[in-house]
Amino acid sequence: MTDTINRTEIDALNDVTKVLIDSRKGYEKCAELSDESFAFRTQFQKRASDRAALISRFQQQVRTLGGEPQTEGGTLGSLHRALTEFSSMFQDDRKAALEAIDDGEEHLADSIKDRLEKSEVQGQSRALLEEAYSSARSGEAFADSLS
Repeated sequence: MTDTINRTEIDALNDVTKVLIDSRKGYEKCAELSDESFAFRTQFQKRASDRAALISRFQQQVRTLGGEPQTEGGTLGSLHRALTEFSSMFQDDRKAALEAIDDGEEHLADSIKDRLEKSEVQGQSRALLEEAYSSARSGEAFADSLS
């Protein structure tokens, strides 16, 4: 039973880690696409750094549970970043960045919510998922407040 619970937790953490990596890269891309005068560039960079720290904690928990942590983002995230970069050529960088953040954070929150519904995910793993969920909702609120 413990192996099944560990596997469920490892899978949940790794699935979310993949989306967190995409989110971090998305914030980095938004900071890169923002011109120097865009006041929120430093906030994008801080959020990317915060996501990197959260990713590290997720990966450590997976190791603690005896698993191999996820180190790459998903193909959907790569596609989303490419679309963001392409769309920024045709619209205000600020608007493109905020739309990308809002979409990405909503996807992250939905992904985490699905994992939190599994009763097998408990203890430190659940606490990490709850922290990531709160962070995703905060990112959505950040994007919405600037739109």
